[in-house]
Amino acid sequence: MKTTPSERIFNLKQFGEFGDVNPSVTDSATYTFMQAKTMTETFQGEAEGCFLYSRHWNPSNKYLADALAAMEGTEAGWVTASGMGAITTVLLQLCKSGDHIVSSMTTYGGTFAFMQNWLPRFNIEVTFVDITNLEAVKAAIRPNTKLIYTETMTNPLLQISDLPALSAITRSAGIKLVVDNTFTPLMVEPAKHGADIVVYSLTKFINGKNDCVAGAICASQEFINSLVDVNDGTAMLLGPVLDPFRSSSILKNLHTLHIRMKQHSYNAMYLAERFKETGLKFNYPGLPNHKGHETLKKMLNTRYGFGGMISIDLGTAEKANELMEKMELADVGYLAVSLGYFKTLFSNSGKSTSSEVPEEIQREMGLSEGLVRFSVGLDDDIENTWQRIKTCLIETGTI
Repeated sequence: MKTTPSERIFNLKQFGEFGDVNPSVTDSATYTFMQAKTMTETFQGEAEGCFLYSRHWNPSNKYLADALAAMEGTEAGWVTASGMGAITTVLLQLCKSGDHIVSSMTTYGGTFAFMQNWLPRFNIEVTFVDITNLEAVKAAIRPNTKLIYTETMTNPLLQISDLPALSAITRSAGIKLVVDNTFTPLMVEPAKHGADIVVYSLTKFINGKNDCVAGAICASQEFINSLVDVNDGTAMLLGPVLDPFRSSSILKNLHTLHIRMKQHSYNAMYLAERFKETGLKFNYPGLPNHKGHETLKKMLNTRYGFGGMISIDLGTAEKANELMEKMELADVGYLAVSLGYFKTLFSNSGKSTSSEVPEEIQREMGLSEGLVRFSVGLDDDIENTWQRIKTCLIETGTI
């Protein structure tokens, strides 16, 4: 019987220690054993269900990881102290000195900086490509390429990666497809479309409250086991462990994700339609004029909509700043980085979350200095929000 990703979360039976409806929070760094033999077996990865040390595993993190794996339809998951912790852990587990990565040029600024500036220290090369140009992707693959890295909906240009097509390329080349699904949880299930490993910043839509920083990795049991191997697992040895109290709070918030994604999507679609009517230069994958609209539709779980991310292009950073300042004063939302919050957040991407990307590469990827990225909130009256935005657009001479 086919189930939705949110149903798979709800179908899990995760009880607390005393039958609590919320799983217990395990406030412990280390765990005791009644037999020395069991401790040895746990160190060797042979004692299933036993916990050793919280940098390796703890029950609270396992609850959240299991729920995320259920949502993604993967065998297993692991949670980290940040989204970058998830991304870097995966890349360093898959690559060694002399290896090569093919990555989308349009990607989160921190990811770009890690690949461009940090990985070369370890003799790992990265080729950045237009991920929507499949021929360019194929041409970039070398004999030492280990993976293709992309985001389902890229940050901040909202390009759509054709995951089935990219998967066909990676399968043919015998390499991995790693997908950051932070912008599109529930909407797209990358593993269903051929991704080998799915990473998240849980900070964003999944948690939804901007009160913590966290990440996740969803993959095969074999890969997750390799991450936490006590001898050579990147997660075990670098130690990007998530605090169990945060795991517990994120797990609770995960159960409302389906409701929130629908509202984010509804509100963003409403604004996109108003932007279109007023002749604004905007970018939203939910409308047919977006280049990736049909690609997204073929992967989409339509019940959750087309997502809460939208952008407009004001041409210059000065005009973008003027509009954002007015919108904040008009209670449209907050001039702030990040996304997935219950209030609308907006920022000038080239000067904030993509500022790590050199300006010449920003121009090459088509990132305008006047691009304002919106993470549309959960506003109950989006028409009222639109009227506030419209007033700000008029006052700045944009429309």
